[in-house]
Amino acid sequence: MAKHVKVEYTGTLEDGTQFDSNVGKEPLEFVLGSGMMIPGFDSAVQDMEVGESKKVSLSPEEAYGNYEEQLIQEVSVDQIPDADKLPVGEMIYFKSPEGQPIPAKVLGVKDGMARFDFNHQLAGKTLIFDIKLLSKEDED
Repeated sequence: MAKHVKVEYTGTLEDGTQFDSNVGKEPLEFVLGSGMMIPGFDSAVQDMEVGESKKVSLSPEEAYGNYEEQLIQEVSVDQIPDADKLPVGEMIYFKSPEGQPIPAKVLGVKDGMARFDFNHQLAGKTLIFDIKLLSKEDED
């Protein structure tokens, strides 16, 4: 039977930089093993007991995958409305054929081409999570 869990967590990089936390906010809710979470986070919570806290270090393979150079794409500025206003260094969103948002970091514009990085912002990074299991219930 699937388990519905609520957790409190803080995520940091190896250098101690915090990239996310829900401490003092709404708990994160998900169904264990459903694919809603990155694999390493999901498996870290699997064997936890309610009230338990743990610290886990997740390799890129257990988190957002390795950084892939082929996910850097160039697009002709002719195909981008307001290409001269692209926010270099920031995230923008493209739409998939199904209408889903696809995030990309704007790397720059030069020689009539705009460069985008479609890797997840945390790809290639080891992630450290402090996790506290607040509840675990059977899914209806």
